[in-house]
Amino acid sequence: MKSLLTYLKDYKKESILAPLFKMLEASFELFIPLVMAAIIDVGIAGGDNRYVVKMCLVMVALGIIGLICSVTAQFYAAKAATGFATELRHALFSHIQSFSYTEIDKFGTSTLITRMTSDINQVQTGVNLVLRLFMRSPFIVVGAMIMAFTVDKKGAMVFVVAIPLLSLIVFGIMLWTIPLYRKVQENLDKVLLTTRENLTGIRVIRAFNKEKEEQKRFEESNQSLTKAQKFVGRISGLMNPMTYIVVNGSIILLIYIGAVRVETGILTQGEVVALINYMSQILVELLKLANLIVSMTKAIACGNRIAAILKEQPSMKSGTENWEIEEDAFEVEFDHVSLTYQGAGEPSLSDLTFTVRPGETIGIIGGTGSGKSSLVNLIPRFYDATKGEVRIAGRPVKNYDLKELRKKIGIVPQKAVLFKGTIEENLKWGLEDATEEEMAKALEISQAKEFVEAKEYKLQTQVEQGGKNLSGGQRQRLTIARALVKQPEILILDDSASALDFATDAKLRRAIETMEKKPTLFIVSQRAASLMHANQIFVLDDGEIVGKGTHEKLLGTCKTYQEIYYSQFPKEETEDEK
Repeated sequence: MKSLLTYLKDYKKESILAPLFKMLEASFELFIPLVMAAIIDVGIAGGDNRYVVKMCLVMVALGIIGLICSVTAQFYAAKAATGFATELRHALFSHIQSFSYTEIDKFGTSTLITRMTSDINQVQTGVNLVLRLFMRSPFIVVGAMIMAFTVDKKGAMVFVVAIPLLSLIVFGIMLWTIPLYRKVQENLDKVLLTTRENLTGIRVIRAFNKEKEEQKRFEESNQSLTKAQKFVGRISGLMNPMTYIVVNGSIILLIYIGAVRVETGILTQGEVVALINYMSQILVELLKLANLIVSMTKAIACGNRIAAILKEQPSMKSGTENWEIEEDAFEVEFDHVSLTYQGAGEPSLSDLTFTVRPGETIGIIGGTGSGKSSLVNLIPRFYDATKGEVRIAGRPVKNYDLKELRKKIGIVPQKAVLFKGTIEENLKWGLEDATEEEMAKALEISQAKEFVEAKEYKLQTQVEQGGKNLSGGQRQRLTIARALVKQPEILILDDSASALDFATDAKLRRAIETMEKKPTLFIVSQRAASLMHANQIFVLDDGEIVGKGTHEKLLGTCKTYQEIYYSQFPKEETEDEK
């Protein structure tokens, strides 16, 4: 949590002025019991109404000055807290953006969202309250005790006993609840994960009639959160009654001591009232402090969770070399490459070695879980090889600046992801300053031009979140167009034509082949028909290349490729075609 305080550095002035004005307010508040004592002992006892009015005006003046100080303090505290939260949110978001797939896989999307939203809000509230109350409450507690000594030393001894006892209750409960609030936030992560899965997968849930099961799963995770919150709430709830018992017991004791000392003439009635008022002030401030402690406890727990994300260093460091490679002068090489995902028991890729020449079309095929996507994810450095080396133009990909590397590589992932906005805005993710001509060319190659032109607003057609207002095939073609807009040197199609019919798929491949500046093409597919005309086909099985060559060669030599091919093209049909 301490490491997060650096984000307050731009708000030093506000962080000083907020507690300063609160302490000024507290100072004026400490004089009020003395004014009340004077009103009772001098004005009322002596029947001096003018004195009573004068001292009442003094009390009003103290109240107005205190109010001005309070409002000023709250303004500075709010400014510092919101500014701190803004800086922290920017830093956290930027840090998460620097994560490789490894770190994102480790934490999970739902917990990262929780820490970006709920946790930062809790920390913001904590900072606001600390700036306003953390100095004020102890100042009033200590100040009230000192003022009590100026009134009556014997009566003030009640304060000496009560204050340490109250502090023990408050801080004891705080230390008890800090780890419990951390568990509450972890349970909140689980609720958000369940909610996110249900909302994103609502169509699948309905298709399989799993509404009741998912509702039950949500209720279970929500119940766990409720139980954790109730448990920590009960502990935090002990604070108020326990402090009330101590303070009210102290007031009773003060009244008794005061009555005895008034009767003997040592104290005046006004001084007894002043002592009781100081004890009441302590009660109010300790209750505020108790609520502050609860908020601080939550804020500390949340702050530690945020700090854990900020302390997590990206496993992938960007290189420094720029992409200064002449056209047709680079090769993609895998040199004894292996990949083991973090926490996985076995490697997903094992000892891959091959070379791809510029402009070649490479097909990658294999069964589910054979490592096809893992292989192509190593080229743009979404993951780093755990053994061996991936090279482009003879230089390891680790040496290239990540932004420069990914500018030259167009990748269309398995899941077609589009963003809310227009078709044009989505295409410009590929190239920010793309012209209409460049976008039209990309749409034409990706076979998306026809359906885009048929839309009333064409490129200005609105795309809903995730492209929900488009069909699966339309989404895939737009994501392909988005990758083609920047005219990449290397194009990776990771099973990105699965929603296209065979005719459209064939047109797409032919269009890419006839591009003026044809990229080196990696096609990951389950369809043998999509790869038959590739220069080389890599057949993967359990993370290893078990076959490599042209379609004709593999059909005669690779058993795994034969099984895949003949499952899609039965032998009778193949012989009839011949």
